[in-house]
Amino acid sequence: MIEVREVKTRREKKDFLKFPLKLYKGCEYYSPALYISEKDIFKKNYFYYKTCEAIYFNAYKDGKIVGRIGGILQKSANEYWNQKRVRFTRYDVIDDIEVSKALLEKVEEWTKEKGMEEIFGPMGFSDMEKEGLLIEGFDEPTTFSENYNFPYYKDHLEKLGYVKDVDWICHQVRDNPEFDIDKAEKFVKRAFEKYNLKPCPETDTNKILDRYGKSFFDIVEESYGDLYQVAPFTEEQINSMIDSFRLILNKRYIYLVVDENDEVAAFGLSFPFVADILNKTGGRLYPWIFPSLIRRMKKSKVVEFALIGVRKKYLRTGLSWAPMINTARALRNKEVDYCETNLTLETNNPIINMLSHFDMRDHRRVRTFIKKIDN
Repeated sequence: MIEVREVKTRREKKDFLKFPLKLYKGCEYYSPALYISEKDIFKKNYFYYKTCEAIYFNAYKDGKIVGRIGGILQKSANEYWNQKRVRFTRYDVIDDIEVSKALLEKVEEWTKEKGMEEIFGPMGFSDMEKEGLLIEGFDEPTTFSENYNFPYYKDHLEKLGYVKDVDWICHQVRDNPEFDIDKAEKFVKRAFEKYNLKPCPETDTNKILDRYGKSFFDIVEESYGDLYQVAPFTEEQINSMIDSFRLILNKRYIYLVVDENDEVAAFGLSFPFVADILNKTGGRLYPWIFPSLIRRMKKSKVVEFALIGVRKKYLRTGLSWAPMINTARALRNKEVDYCETNLTLETNNPIINMLSHFDMRDHRRVRTFIKKIDN
């Protein structure tokens, strides 16, 4: 018999956090969340709860946990998109459709209680968290920013009435010898000269984040405000993201263009590939892994794109190429073997067209599923 409990006790919270680590134990493709960050979802003062409500459930069978799920009412996103939706999140389950059914029904009931009309996911509190369900590329290592799940998840959702909402594509890009980097740099140089722009001379990562960090998110909202399910950033969310960047960024992975007033015009942030290191610890930051993380931060042969943004007034000026040329040079000079793009909406043609100048391989596909709720 399957028993579904709302997560309330200390033991149930521990079960919720540890279940995916047990489920994917030994899976080389899995990328765990940072355990210390995941624990924040059970804090009453978690900054997301200023704009969201959430509920969490565990499923048990014969006294053992066999699944988990969460529900998020993202009020600011619903207001922004004029929708009445609940997100399901942190969906992990054994290969038993009855367990999935029992868990999803609980979130569907909560959706009705909140007067909402649709349930969709997997999605986090914002699009800066892991999102989507892997539907292709199960034998490819996922990045730190992506979800991994077993193939049967998709089958469970479809059999329970969930359908496609959107897909993202994950690309792997390598050097394309036919790509004329010098020609692309001429377009960037013209934009620099016309608008009096220059690369940021600052080399200290913390100083860059202190001075320009909040501008990154201003540009992201300006550039991507019409993309799938974005929600306005709060100050607490921005501060939290900047603090997380301090753990994994160094100047090698930052490309920053400023104007004559020292304001950010364009930027690109990349991360070294660390999912394999965190997989060994279940997402825990044990002291003994820091030497490996530091070495990877200083020199990684695989890099994943984090954020790229250009102010709208500089679009179609050639400046959009500035962060990408930095990547192209690293690939051409063999400093990096390849780059992971993370999630790119299948409809985001400007980014896909830009990536097509590289030797590009589509190797993972991720999907959010949606279901109408009858009230």
